[in-house]
Amino acid sequence: MKKGKLIIFSAPSGSGKTTIVKELMKQVPNLAFSVSACSRPPRDGEVNGKDYYFFSVEEFKKKIEEHAFVEWEEVYKDRLYGTLVSEVERLRNQGTHVLFDVDVMGGMNIKAVFGMKALSVFIQPPSVQELRLRLEQRGSDSKEDIDIRVEKAEFELTFAEHFDVVVVNDRLDKAIIEVVTLVTEFLSE
Repeated sequence: MKKGKLIIFSAPSGSGKTTIVKELMKQVPNLAFSVSACSRPPRDGEVNGKDYYFFSVEEFKKKIEEHAFVEWEEVYKDRLYGTLVSEVERLRNQGTHVLFDVDVMGGMNIKAVFGMKALSVFIQPPSVQELRLRLEQRGSDSKEDIDIRVEKAEFELTFAEHFDVVVVNDRLDKAIIEVVTLVTEFLSE
């Protein structure tokens, strides 16, 4: 059986990448979401093993020592995120194409490991001001957290050129069409 390819989506928090990835999964067959691991508590409605694998900071650090991650990053203090090797290999060995919804550094790290087997897509907000507005409207973060996320986003936006493709999410419907087209072409190569 032919191993699956990898499609990496990265973006600053609030850029719409998770919404785009979920829509892509509805429209393109044989894709599976690589469920990331994290050390933060679940948000309302999030399910362990479906949205993320939730670990305590201590459990996560033990997995790092065991080399259980393709990549991992301390995104914020004691907020660790990573991609489990076992999750990627399980899906690829089934011939399934693996989707990643990861932070910017994680996306670049996965691309470095998998090279041409992976398509890396950077979802960019139309502006930092629009990004702040989206984070405020989401209603899940404090003003301090939003300020930290916006500052981090300004830094992350400087890495867009390191990705295979940059998609500006100024209109969600347009961004989804662009992403579906890109992924379909990549999988047919």
